[in-house]
Amino acid sequence: MSAYTGTCLCGAVRFEVTEPFEVTTSCHCTSCKRLSGGVGTASGGVRTDAIRILAGSEHLTTYQPDEGSAKTFCAVCGTNLFGGGWPDSPRTSVRLPTLDEPYHGRIESHIFVRSVAPWEVLPDDGAGRFDVRPPA
Repeated sequence: MSAYTGTCLCGAVRFEVTEPFEVTTSCHCTSCKRLSGGVGTASGGVRTDAIRILAGSEHLTTYQPDEGSAKTFCAVCGTNLFGGGWPDSPRTSVRLPTLDEPYHGRIESHIFVRSVAPWEVLPDDGAGRFDVRPPA
């Protein structure tokens, strides 16, 4: 695997991920819905030290919600780049839509489906469905 590269919407922050994702999830929790402005976030989990900021580290800002882990954004354009407590946690969630090349793997699990709204439709993709985050 060659490194994944990614960027925020305005291009101020660029990063690379040097290891394959350990797991891919689609999170449907209320926090992820609010920060995405949509039905949640799609993320690839990886060791935090496999993420290298190539440019724009001064533009990164982190928000710690009352529930859940910290979320890291570009302070210029607001792009949600990382979750899972980056950079202080041992594992980080990299937002798949921020990758420069489309991620061709599949989502392995849908988490926090207890928060799915009546108007949302989960895809029939064979991925596991969990009311909370499954144990690692």
